[in-house]
Amino acid sequence: MSWVWPILIAILIAVGVRYFLFAPVTVKGESMENTYHDNDRVIISKVSKIKRFDVIVFKSPVEDDYYIKRVIGLPGDNIEFKNDELFINGKKYKEDYEQDHVKEYQADGLNFTEDFTMKDVTGDEKVPDNSYFVMGDNRQNSSDSRDYGFIKKSAVSGVVLFKFFPWN
Repeated sequence: MSWVWPILIAILIAVGVRYFLFAPVTVKGESMENTYHDNDRVIISKVSKIKRFDVIVFKSPVEDDYYIKRVIGLPGDNIEFKNDELFINGKKYKEDYEQDHVKEYQADGLNFTEDFTMKDVTGDEKVPDNSYFVMGDNRQNSSDSRDYGFIKKSAVSGVVLFKFFPWN
């Protein structure tokens, strides 16, 4: 009987960590390729502060599911794409994680990310308070803020910390 209490305490700690701090998530779909692939497993932090270019998991605004996307715009930001270049509040940002995709498309004379202004796709000039503008890394095959608008902070489950390969 002396082993029951340590096991119960261990179970309570594991449940608490899983529910409040960290959680495993399985990626579904191709919207984040080449960064993450279908059925990749990631660990999310439920307590990390969200920063620009973090990858987050959130409750979909259009279906009963969870999505994984990259945060491009933080509250107050204005986003624009011109000729495969990202501009945030008028400043050009390099997206190192997209360079292979961009080179592939530009070799064929195409833009990887279609030109747009945030006003064109959301009707707003800036990302509202407590919201984010998100995009998939596979821009040609991603349903994201260009389609369904901003993601509310309250819909975010967590920030992806790392990918792991338990039994693949």
